[in-house]
Amino acid sequence: MRGTPCGTGTVPRALSLRGVDKTFATRDGQPLRVLSDITLDVGPGTFVALLGPSGCGKTTVLRLANGLIQPDAGSVEVFGAPARPGPDMGFVFQSFRLIPWATVRANVDFALRALPLADAERAERADRYIAMVGLSRFADSYPRELSGGMKQRVALARAFACEPRILLMDEPFASIDAQTRELMQIELMRLWMLQRSMVLFVTHSVDEAILLADRIVLMGPRPGRIMETLDVDLPRPRWTYDVRSDPRYRTLRAHLARRMFELVMNDPHSEFFGRDLTGHWTPDSPDG
Repeated sequence: MRGTPCGTGTVPRALSLRGVDKTFATRDGQPLRVLSDITLDVGPGTFVALLGPSGCGKTTVLRLANGLIQPDAGSVEVFGAPARPGPDMGFVFQSFRLIPWATVRANVDFALRALPLADAERAERADRYIAMVGLSRFADSYPRELSGGMKQRVALARAFACEPRILLMDEPFASIDAQTRELMQIELMRLWMLQRSMVLFVTHSVDEAILLADRIVLMGPRPGRIMETLDVDLPRPRWTYDVRSDPRYRTLRAHLARRMFELVMNDPHSEFFGRDLTGHWTPDSPDG
C-alpha cells in the first residue's frame, strides 16, 4: 500500500482537476456545497476508483469530468482541453439506460452512430463487442428478454465499442446480485485490459475498489474533498488468482474499511453521527 498525493506525478494527464469547487441550490434555494478544492490528475490507461460514503460528490466529479456541468471554481481538463461530452468520453450508469424498443445489436449500434464509421464497419464493431461480452446469441433480443447482468453486459459493450479514451462509470454493478456482480467485475477487467481506456469508477465498496483499480481516491463527506489516494499494488490480471488472500489486499482493505467507518461516524450529516458503535466494527466486515 503506497499513498500518493493528488495532483502530482510525471505521467501525461488524461484528466486533470485543479482546485475544483461545486455548489448546487437546494429546493428551497439554499446553497449546498458539494465539492471543495478537488485536485486530481489521472494518466492515460489508468483505472481509478472514487471511493467514499454516500453524498460525498463522487458522481458530481464524473459529471464535471464529462463536461455535463461546470465547476464554480478551478478547472477541469481532458487531454489538455476543457472537458466536454463527445465520442472520446464513454459513460456507464448504475441503471442500464438501454433503449427498450431496440435489440441488443441496435443498442450498441446506436452509440456508434456518433463516430465516423461506414455502415459495414459499424456493424462489424457492434457484433465484435457483443461477442466479447458473450451475448452473440442474444444480439437480436430486446432488453425485456434479458437478465439484469445481461443488460449490464450490453451497457459495457455499448461503452467499449466506441473505444473511448476515457470511460466514466457510476456504480455500474450496484443494482445486480452479488454473484453476477463478481462476474461483471471480471468482465470489466478483461475488457479494460484489452482496450486500456482511462477509467474513473465510482463505488461505495472497498472490495470492489481494490479488485478493479490501479489507484483509489478516498473522498470525505460533504463538501466532498479528497482525503488520500492509494496505489493498489496487486498484479494483473486479478481474476487468475485469489486476490483476497494476498496480504497486500488485506492490509489495504483494513485501512480503507477503517477510514470509511470513521468518515461516516464523524460526519454530522450522517444518520450514524454520535452513535456509540464501539466494538461492532471489524476490518473483515462485508462492505456490500
